Amino acid sequence: MTRGPARLLFCLAWPCALAAQPVTYRLDPLHSTVQFEVSHFNTSTLRGRFAMLNGLVTLDAAAQRGEVGLSVDTATVDTGLKVLDARLRQPDLLDSSGHPQAWFVASRFAYRDGRLDEVRGEFTLRGISQPLALKALRFACRRDERLKTEVCGGDFEATLLRSEFGATFGLPFVGDKVRLLIQVEALRDPDLPQK
Repeated sequence: MTRGPARLLFCLAWPCALAAQPVTYRLDPLHSTVQFEVSHFNTSTLRGRFAMLNGLVTLDAAAQRGEVGLSVDTATVDTGLKVLDARLRQPDLLDSSGHPQAWFVASRFAYRDGRLDEVRGEFTLRGISQPLALKALRFACRRDERLKTEVCGGDFEATLLRSEFGATFGLPFVGDKVRLLIQVEALRDPDLPQK
């Protein structure tokens, strides 16, 4: 899977001559996470996160397109409460044993005023795939002099219904609607063939 959000913004943050053709980047797992929020008995918000996202991004600024493919190990769920984390990994929720990874792949990008606005693709959880749109809250690229490479990153937001993926435990007391906040950074990978 090699799919990706937004190479046009690379042009905004770094000379466009560097972005004249598709470039492949590898997600930095130390700076890429998914946070989630869900209503708890309609009185408070349950929050948690998944760490160590992995994946590849191919960006083409001139054509305003790209591809992204990322995966997350569902067993990395972390709410700060070990007993809750263990419950979330059970078969009627994340099913981390039966389906240890969740996936997002996308190749459809929407731009507004020359900036990435939305990435539309498919999210797979518990072996079930559904369309998912990630709203770009911010996205930019820069030259990292310490790493001697280009780095692109951003914040994205999405909403899904967990019941559509068969994760129905606790309904309706624990909300069906899940808000996702995705933070990603990706480094241009010199070891990967550039298109």
